[in-house]
Amino acid sequence: MMDFTRKLMNDETGATAIEYGLIAALIAVGIIGALTALSGELNAVFDEVGTKLNEQASNSGDS
Repeated sequence: MMDFTRKLMNDETGATAIEYGLIAALIAVGIIGALTALSGELNAVFDEVGTKLNEQASNSGDS
Protein backbone atom coordinates (compact mmCIF):
# COMPACT_ATOMS: atom_id res chain seq x y z
CA MET A 1 0.00 0.00 0.00
CA MET A 2 2.89 2.37 0.73
CA ASP A 3 4.36 1.85 -2.75
CA PHE A 4 1.04 2.83 -4.33
CA THR A 5 0.85 5.96 -2.17
CA ARG A 6 4.42 6.96 -3.05
CA LYS A 7 3.76 6.44 -6.77
CA LEU A 8 0.58 8.48 -6.53
CA MET A 9 2.37 11.31 -4.72
CA ASN A 10 5.20 11.38 -7.29
CA ASP A 11 2.89 11.17 -10.32
CA GLU A 12 2.88 14.58 -12.03
CA THR A 13 1.10 13.72 -15.28
CA GLY A 14 -2.07 15.61 -14.31
CA ALA A 15 -0.11 18.72 -13.35
CA THR A 16 0.63 19.57 -16.98
CA ALA A 17 -3.05 19.50 -17.90
CA ILE A 18 -3.89 21.76 -14.98
CA GLU A 19 -1.14 24.19 -15.95
CA TYR A 20 -2.40 24.37 -19.52
CA GLY A 21 -5.91 24.95 -18.21
CA LEU A 22 -4.70 27.81 -16.02
CA ILE A 23 -2.79 29.37 -18.92
CA ALA A 24 -5.87 29.15 -21.16
CA ALA A 25 -7.99 30.73 -18.43
CA LEU A 26 -5.53 33.62 -18.00
CA ILE A 27 -5.45 34.22 -21.76
CA ALA A 28 -9.27 34.24 -21.84
CA VAL A 29 -9.40 36.76 -18.99
CA GLY A 30 -6.91 38.97 -20.85
CA ILE A 31 -8.93 38.85 -24.06
CA ILE A 32 -12.17 39.63 -22.24
CA GLY A 33 -10.50 42.53 -20.45
CA ALA A 34 -9.11 43.96 -23.69
CA LEU A 35 -12.44 43.66 -25.49
CA THR A 36 -14.25 45.28 -22.58
CA ALA A 37 -11.77 48.17 -22.58
CA LEU A 38 -12.11 48.68 -26.34
CA SER A 39 -15.88 48.25 -26.58
CA GLY A 40 -16.64 51.90 -25.84
CA GLU A 41 -14.23 53.12 -28.47
CA LEU A 42 -15.54 50.66 -31.04
CA ASN A 43 -19.13 51.71 -30.36
CA ALA A 44 -18.15 55.34 -30.90
CA VAL A 45 -16.48 54.51 -34.22
CA PHE A 46 -19.46 52.53 -35.47
CA ASP A 47 -21.87 55.26 -34.34
CA GLU A 48 -19.85 57.84 -36.27
CA VAL A 49 -19.76 55.66 -39.39
CA GLY A 50 -23.51 55.08 -39.14
CA THR A 51 -24.18 58.79 -38.77
CA LYS A 52 -22.04 59.65 -41.80
CA LEU A 53 -23.73 56.95 -43.89
CA ASN A 54 -27.14 58.30 -42.93
CA GLU A 55 -26.03 61.83 -43.83
CA GLN A 56 -24.78 60.64 -47.22
CA ALA A 57 -28.01 58.74 -47.85
CA SER A 58 -30.04 61.84 -46.96
CA ASN A 59 -27.90 64.09 -49.16
CA SER A 60 -28.05 61.75 -52.17
CA GLY A 61 -31.86 61.74 -51.94
CA ASP A 62 -31.96 65.53 -52.16
CA SER A 63 -30.33 65.76 -55.59
